[in-house]
Amino acid sequence: QVQLVESGGGLVQAGGSLRLSCAASGRTFRNYAMGWFRQAPGKEREFVATITWSGTSTYNADSVKGRFTISRDNAKNTVYLQMNSLKPEDTAVYYCAAVRSYYYSSTSSEYKYWGQGTQVTVSS
Repeated sequence: QVQLVESGGGLVQAGGSLRLSCAASGRTFRNYAMGWFRQAPGKEREFVATITWSGTSTYNADSVKGRFTISRDNAKNTVYLQMNSLKPEDTAVYYCAAVRSYYYSSTSSEYKYWGQGTQVTVSS
């Protein structure tokens, strides 16, 4: 069992930045690839970014490339999502998720553990 708790969401103006954190507890964090997903009102959950368990490889959705950066600190059992140049269309509930795998995944159904989500609202 892995417990995930997101934090760092909030209200920010367009063009601003936020850093989300996801603290993990339970099983050995370094055995899990991690991902960030988001869900806007009335829309399906969508992939944002993912990282291998070593942190050496990452993959971002096209919609956030060049603006968002995923990283992890295995010593702190935490994964981060640095979000820059935020746009109103980035408004959503952001979820972190874990899958017991070395390699990353952009497919939500492959992830077994999910956090409760944190709200990000970007005003225009």
